[in-house]
Amino acid sequence: MIRVLLVDDQVLLRAGLRMILENADDMEVVGEADDGAAATGLAVAHEPDVILMDIRMPEVDGLEATRRIRAALPAGPRILILTTFDLDEYVYSALRAGAMCIRDRSPGG
Repeated sequence: MIRVLLVDDQVLLRAGLRMILENADDMEVVGEADDGAAATGLAVAHEPDVILMDIRMPEVDGLEATRRIRAALPAGPRILILTTFDLDEYVYSALRAGAMCIRDRSPGG
């Protein structure tokens, strides 16, 4: 079972991701957070295998949360940064922080 933590300040996006993941036989959502500070606490508490993390959130953003999670759990979860922003600096910053990046380059994405 792949344990997933969802992190995004958009409630509807988290709900949509949860619905998709809950239909997969091999995935379990172990928590949800709406900012990076909460994500860090949940990551340490639940030790998920994967974190789907928004890059831009109020308070603590996804980049800083990634740094904090990597510091607390060096061999910890794979962190996938999700963004629709077409800014290379976000991608490079996320990679430097220890995340993997998925950038939506589809029309309208």
